Amino acid sequence: MLTGEVVALRARLDSDIAVLEAELYADVALRSRTDSRPWRPVPPGSPASPFRVADPQADPACFSVVELDSGELAGEALLWGVDNHNRVAHAGLSLRPSFRGRGLGTDIVRVLCRYGFEVRGMHRMQVETLASNAAMIRAATRAGFTREGILRQAAWVTGAFEDEVILGQLASEWLE
Repeated sequence: MLTGEVVALRARLDSDIAVLEAELYADVALRSRTDSRPWRPVPPGSPASPFRVADPQADPACFSVVELDSGELAGEALLWGVDNHNRVAHAGLSLRPSFRGRGLGTDIVRVLCRYGFEVRGMHRMQVETLASNAAMIRAATRAGFTREGILRQAAWVTGAFEDEVILGQLASEWLE
């Protein structure tokens, strides 16, 4: 388990899956804004659930996020798109609706960075998010990421193209 100031990132439990499916996947509009893959109907408990971890050694590294004060499941965090040759990885997170706006995002990003830089030996961590996702941009910026650019109309989201923002942090900046 990796612990931050207000959250812990731990292995995904089977009991987490139903909660994540119900609160993060069943909301089609939300899921379409947080995942670049097209939403598809997946029956609860299906082996095809995006929250089921088939191989803990494979990419992505999937974590369940637990709020330390309450001990409750707050959401998910991922280290994905790991490129071991160039030592680059991408960070992502999604919080259950009742945990949003409580300041957990920055701590989650910091803990993901510690995992990426200190445990996995990454040189660069990257966040890509919709330009309209102010919460993720704020969390990444507070965690030390630099806004590097915009990919114009790079994301197809429920019937329209949207801009994506790229944020990055280098290991040398993390150590500062």
